[in-house]
Amino acid sequence: MIRDGKGFTVDEKDKKAFLKDFTDADIEKKLDMWYYALDQEALWEEILDMMSKIARIKQLQDAKKAGKKIAVVNKDE
Repeated sequence: MIRDGKGFTVDEKDKKAFLKDFTDADIEKKLDMWYYALDQEALWEEILDMMSKIARIKQLQDAKKAGKKIAVVNKDE
């Protein structure tokens, strides 16, 4: 894992080490690692969703300040 000043990043070496540990682990440890990865996936999906919303709000606020109109598309439709 690399500390880059903004947090920790996982590189190819870390990925290989994690998968090797997973391969070598007993079934109980494998389940723990599996659930950890699933929790991280859910966490990052939530973070990415919030980042998208924040960016969109900022874009709309900036456009409003500049007097521009932006088409708003409801992605749920």
